Amino acid sequence: MKVEIWSDVVCPFCYIGKRRFEDGLRQFGHPEAVEVVWRSFELTPDFRPVPGQSIHESLAAKKGISPAEGRRMNDHMAGIAKEVGLAYDFEHTVPANTFLAHQLVHLGAHHGRQDATKERLMAAYYTQGRDLNDVETLVALGTEVGLDAAETRQALAAGTYAEAVRYDEYQAQQIGVQGVPFFVFEDKYAVSGAQPAELFAEVMGKVWDEAQAAKPQLVAVAGQADGPICGPDGCD
Repeated sequence: MKVEIWSDVVCPFCYIGKRRFEDGLRQFGHPEAVEVVWRSFELTPDFRPVPGQSIHESLAAKKGISPAEGRRMNDHMAGIAKEVGLAYDFEHTVPANTFLAHQLVHLGAHHGRQDATKERLMAAYYTQGRDLNDVETLVALGTEVGLDAAETRQALAAGTYAEAVRYDEYQAQQIGVQGVPFFVFEDKYAVSGAQPAELFAEVMGKVWDEAQAAKPQLVAVAGQADGPICGPDGCD
């Protein structure tokens, strides 16, 4: 079963949704049968970080509210994150443009480390105050999940995976994604938002049951004895 997840590294509900989905995956009876594919989505692709600006001030400028109201909103979000075991540290969060970070996730996918790369970036941004605008920071984070530093630096400099990011975003437009996180199960069912774990488990169960029901059912011919066959241990 393939599950595609459109998200942004700096989307607070995307990290919360990741945890809830993971909880749902544990509740689902066949987690080993699920392939998770992370898709890129930039909430503010034209964002330009302002040196020294806090995340509270950045949110306030984006929404046209006061920095105090921005802080209040972030405090509320931190409370929601805590419910799923995430310790958001907004006092040290560095506002970032995520185009390069999304390219790093694609590089991670190329080496079979996509989920680990996604997790590392989200943790770095929300809980450790790492600057995702900085290429060397991204290189260091990549090496922590097993990526080669020289290859990572070269790929980010050359934009090797830039087109892959843009294609993910094009796909999001085609299927009408208005916000993230956005989950698509087997190109058939969609779930929008950081829904409860139980809902994710329910959807995966439904997809699984439908797939099993669609498998060809073999019916033995009545009254016929088994004929001679060959197997791994030889022929009868």
